[in-house]
Amino acid sequence: MKNLPRFLVIPAVLVVWELVTRAIGDTDFPPPTTIVVRMYELWFSGPVGRVFLTDDAIDNILPSLGRMFGGWILAALIGVLAGMLLGRSRAATDYVDPLIEFGRALPPPLLIPVFLVLMAGLSTEAVSGVLITQLSTIVFGVVWPVLLNSIDGVRAVDRTYTETATVFNLTKLQYLRVVLLPAASPKIFAGLRLSLSLALIMMVISELLGGGDGIGYQLLQFQRSFDGAGVWAAIALLGILGYVVNSLFVLAERRVLVWHRQATRNP
Repeated sequence: MKNLPRFLVIPAVLVVWELVTRAIGDTDFPPPTTIVVRMYELWFSGPVGRVFLTDDAIDNILPSLGRMFGGWILAALIGVLAGMLLGRSRAATDYVDPLIEFGRALPPPLLIPVFLVLMAGLSTEAVSGVLITQLSTIVFGVVWPVLLNSIDGVRAVDRTYTETATVFNLTKLQYLRVVLLPAASPKIFAGLRLSLSLALIMMVISELLGGGDGIGYQLLQFQRSFDGAGVWAAIALLGILGYVVNSLFVLAERRVLVWHRQATRNP
């Protein structure tokens, strides 16, 4: 019963939103029911055999998710590997730290023209230069939380673990797999979770500034055609996708790090 009011907040906000927008009658600020109907028409009124997905959903939502997860996975691999290497060498980190701080300070959207020029030569019949640019933008924008958390996670490994590994004469690969990676995984997962949220944002930005499909591209088209309900439908869709993706990641994190919660639980 104590949690009941918390679950009433969102319905209450939606009811107030519905009443206020219907009273105002502004097409640029439609009521929630209009937004839901527009979402259904655009993306979820397809046949049962395609899980109710329309052609618009297949042509735009799926490519957006592919870019988001593709960029996030690449950033995760780069961030974790580089972070573990730098975390084990403070001298190397001192040399690279100015570059890291410089890179973090650069707004990724401003680099899209640079990526377009640099990646133009890498385009093929299977992979366009625009797609490579979009992935590069996502990777550059989300790699920093993973990298920094990986460095901190490796540095925070208990010295006892390292000494125990030395006593048992573990190889470098065994030490990495059995000791270092599990011990640093709580902080690594924290960085991965933050970067996943950023990946959704960077995906939209990359599609707004370049490309011919995706949720961000549709959002821009709705804006240009003065389709207020379509704009809000795209915004609502992005919010729902972000919530679902984050919830699934949290579930996976709890399963993977169940040992960490048990070890840190207060007696």
